[in-house]
Amino acid sequence: MSEPAHRSNLPRTPSARLPRFAGKPRDWLVYAVVRVVAALLQMFPIELNLRTARLMGWCWYHFPSRFPLIGRRIAAHRRRAFDHLRLALGNAYDEAHLRRLALESMQHWTMLAVEVIQTPRLITPWTWRRYIRLVDVGPAVRVLLDRRGCILITAHYGSFELIGYTLATLGFPITALMRPFDNEYLNHFLLDRRQRSGLTLLYKKGAMARAPQVLAEGGALCFIADQDAGRKGLFVDFFGRPASTYKSIALLAIEHQAPIIVGCARRIGRGFRYEICVNRIIRPQEWHGRPDEVLWITQEYSDAMERFIREAPGQYLWIHRRWKHQPRTRREAPGDVKSDVACEMADPNRDAERDQGESVKGAASCNRAD
Repeated sequence: MSEPAHRSNLPRTPSARLPRFAGKPRDWLVYAVVRVVAALLQMFPIELNLRTARLMGWCWYHFPSRFPLIGRRIAAHRRRAFDHLRLALGNAYDEAHLRRLALESMQHWTMLAVEVIQTPRLITPWTWRRYIRLVDVGPAVRVLLDRRGCILITAHYGSFELIGYTLATLGFPITALMRPFDNEYLNHFLLDRRQRSGLTLLYKKGAMARAPQVLAEGGALCFIADQDAGRKGLFVDFFGRPASTYKSIALLAIEHQAPIIVGCARRIGRGFRYEICVNRIIRPQEWHGRPDEVLWITQEYSDAMERFIREAPGQYLWIHRRWKHQPRTRREAPGDVKSDVACEMADPNRDAERDQGESVKGAASCNRAD
C-alpha cells in the first residue's frame, strides 16, 4: 500500500526504532524503570491508575523542601505554580483558592503522565467515543477536510497529547512539532506511542525545511504555542503580563495563507474523559491589511488560549516558565519573514522545553513533549 499523498514527499521523520546501548547506563536505567512502571499500569484499569496518580500529585505538591538532595528542587515547582497563579489570577481568587488550583494543576499533570502511557490502548477508531466528546468542532473539521493546509494551536493545558493523537486516529493528516528527549530510550518509547495513531512527528531542529511542505500539501501543522521565546521573541499580553512568543506561527500562516485553529482537550471530571473543543479560527482575511499582521495574529491566538485556560485553570501547567523573559527597553529591528522562521525553528528555546520536561519528570519521571 502506498503512502498518503500528504506524506509521500516529506523528508524522513523521527524513527521509533529502539537505539542500541550507547554507553549511557543512567539513561538505560531510567528507561528500564519507566518500562516496568508502564507494564504495571497496563495491568490495572485507567480509573484506578488515575486515583494513584492523584495521590502522586498530592505528594509532589507537599514534598518537603528539607528532603536531602532533591527536596528544594521539587518544592520549587509548588512555589513557582503558586507564584504564577497569583500573577495571572490573583485578582480573581483568594490565596487559599490559588493554592488549591496549584495542587489541582500538579495532580492533573501526574494523571496526564499515566494517560500518555495508556492512550494507545484506550483511543482507537472504535473506542474513542467512550472517552472523548467533540464540542463546537464543525467549522474546524471543514477546514481540515478542505486539505488546503492549516495550523492547529493549543497550550500546556488539559491533554495536548490527546488532540493530535485523536485527530490522527480519525484519519486527518496531522503533523506535530516536537523536540526529542536527551534520553534516546525514552524518546523511542514516546515516539512509538505517538505514532501508533498515524500521527506524523517533526523535530523542531530543521523544521523550516519541512513545515512549509506540510502546509503546501494540505496537511495540518500542530504547535504548543505558549512557549517562552526568549528575549528576541514577540511580546504579547497573556493574563495581563507581557509574554515572549514565537513569531514563526504567524509568519507561516501569512506566507501560506493558512487558517489557524485554536483549541484544547479539557478534562471532564476526575477520570479519563475529555472534551475536544475549538474556541477560535483565525482566517487569512481577518489579518489582511492590519498594520502589524504578525503581532495581531500572535495576540489573537494568545487571547484564545487564555480564554480556555480561564475556564478550568487547574488544568494548566503553572510550573511552566511562561513569563521568564520580559521586554527590553529597546526593541530589535524586525527581520524578513523567511529568516525569522528559519532562526526560530533551527534554534528553539531550550528553557521552555526544559520546563515541560521537568513538569512530567516531577509527575512520573517519564515524559515531555512540545
